[in-house]
Amino acid sequence: MERFLRHLSPGDGCKFGTWVKLGTLETLEMLAIAGFDFVVLDMEHAPQTLEQAYRLIVGAQGFGMQALVRLPDSSGALAQRILDSGADGVLVPRVRNAAEARAVADSLCFGPTGSRGLGITSRAGHWGMKPTPQYVAEGNAEVFRAVQLEDAQALRDAAEILAVDGINAAFVGPGDLALSTGKPANHPDNATLIDGLLATCRERSIPCGTAVGDAAAARAARERGFAFVMVSNDCTLFGKAAQALVRGIRE
Repeated sequence: MERFLRHLSPGDGCKFGTWVKLGTLETLEMLAIAGFDFVVLDMEHAPQTLEQAYRLIVGAQGFGMQALVRLPDSSGALAQRILDSGADGVLVPRVRNAAEARAVADSLCFGPTGSRGLGITSRAGHWGMKPTPQYVAEGNAEVFRAVQLEDAQALRDAAEILAVDGINAAFVGPGDLALSTGKPANHPDNATLIDGLLATCRERSIPCGTAVGDAAAARAARERGFAFVMVSNDCTLFGKAAQALVRGIRE
């Protein structure tokens, strides 16, 4: 399977995924059967353990989807182990400035760009069967490394943040942005900040993503210029379907 980053080239169309909060292979397989392009395993807002994340990465890729992981925080503590688990890439929460972006990139890239340790005997290295030069080259060139810009000032400083060597994608969280500005998510000031980020990503030829709640919002995000969009999450999709069924019964 090709790496996720290759699927976000200009003209290749917007890719749609969803957040994964459940640790079950059955629900993961159903997301693949439904037709999602990718999933993002959520270690920030769900109780995913490292072992669960590893097994979900393997499962998602086996089911034909790309597997990204949202790290628990921007410290990079789990970054190396997640990448050596074979994830197609990571989303790093709450990156606020270029200095934090450089620290993030350092933990996600091999030298001389960064300080990621050589783990050729990991899954990403095919348990020692992949040639070391190939393992290193793919780790630097093909891994998706997205910073989540969720504070108003971070979006204003997007050009500086995204200029950091090793950062090759951006993600904006409308909910956290609204908390940062103190204005509703659909406020024109927030829209201006997001449009500015999209413009910066176009200038740098890097993909920009976001998260939405439903199909209509996903289509609007595609038309707005987002390259990848997460739509809802596995728990909410299951919960709303169950709720609609029970309401239909009661009514």
